[in-house]
Amino acid sequence: MRSLRLYPSDPRPHRAAPADAPAPARRRRGAWWKFAATSVVLASAFSLTPATGAADSGQVAPADAPAPSPGWTRMWSDDFTAAAGSPIASENWFHDIGHNYPGGPANWGTGEIAYHTDSTQNVYQDGSGNLAIRPLRDAAGNWTSGRIETQRTDFRPPPGGSVAVSARLQLPNGGQGYWPAFWMLGAPFRGNYHNWPGIGEIDIMENVNGQNLTHGVLHCDVAPGGACNEFNGIGNSYDLGAPGGQAGFHTYTMVWSDDPQELRWYVDGNHFHTVTPAQIGQDVWDRAFGSHGFFIILNVAIGGGWPGLPDGTTVSGSPLLVDYVTVDTHPDSGVTP
Repeated sequence: MRSLRLYPSDPRPHRAAPADAPAPARRRRGAWWKFAATSVVLASAFSLTPATGAADSGQVAPADAPAPSPGWTRMWSDDFTAAAGSPIASENWFHDIGHNYPGGPANWGTGEIAYHTDSTQNVYQDGSGNLAIRPLRDAAGNWTSGRIETQRTDFRPPPGGSVAVSARLQLPNGGQGYWPAFWMLGAPFRGNYHNWPGIGEIDIMENVNGQNLTHGVLHCDVAPGGACNEFNGIGNSYDLGAPGGQAGFHTYTMVWSDDPQELRWYVDGNHFHTVTPAQIGQDVWDRAFGSHGFFIILNVAIGGGWPGLPDGTTVSGSPLLVDYVTVDTHPDSGVTP
């Protein structure tokens, strides 16, 4: 896959993934019908960034999202402070239901097997300031889970400025076949479902099989191949260190700047990945980011071309916990919240 160019100001060393590191094999969610033959890429194609900062807290999440950093303005947020068992706030989110978008590829194009529901058995607020997305396996071995999207599709930086999209998450610890994700798609995808990857996909956090890694990836242009080397994308991986992603909360952030144009990925304030127009071409960048906004997706898939199917060791009912999601803007570029 394409070699990665890291943000020049990042002072931390980067090393190749060891031979026994989990392969960040990529599924892709857009030209999905071809994923099975093309979705695997070797771990050595990624640089693995070791953690340098501690998790931002332990097991217990605060009830409120933090105020914006100085100079930043809150554009949108949800801090999930409703009573235990409450559904998502419908003014902020809606559920994706079933195994596919209307007219879209089956199994969300990734081979995942869970049926996504709007049940509060699968997606609910836990009364402790978190949203929980909980996959469940029934007695017959069938899985249900949850996938939600923001109502808003206009998340992008102001002219000359920056937008920061963050979520504070504790990852599920269900093991084999679990695939939680916090990601974004370009607004023109909604209602079309066949214009990926040209409209842009930004994977802010992906994790598979309970491993102590997160993956940040950009998808763009055309598939297969293209400027983003689809169906792999341009990505980097980050070692979450201690406490692990399943044992404590970490904050996952993507900053999109307009001038200079770039995307930057962070975990707990540690920068680990950057993509700029120089890597993909200005015309490709403009098609993905030039005029439209993006929407946010949170989901936990089960199975699929990347994690593989669940097995006898897989635990039913391990939730992705979401303390908050925030979208902040700044009038300047090259800034970090």
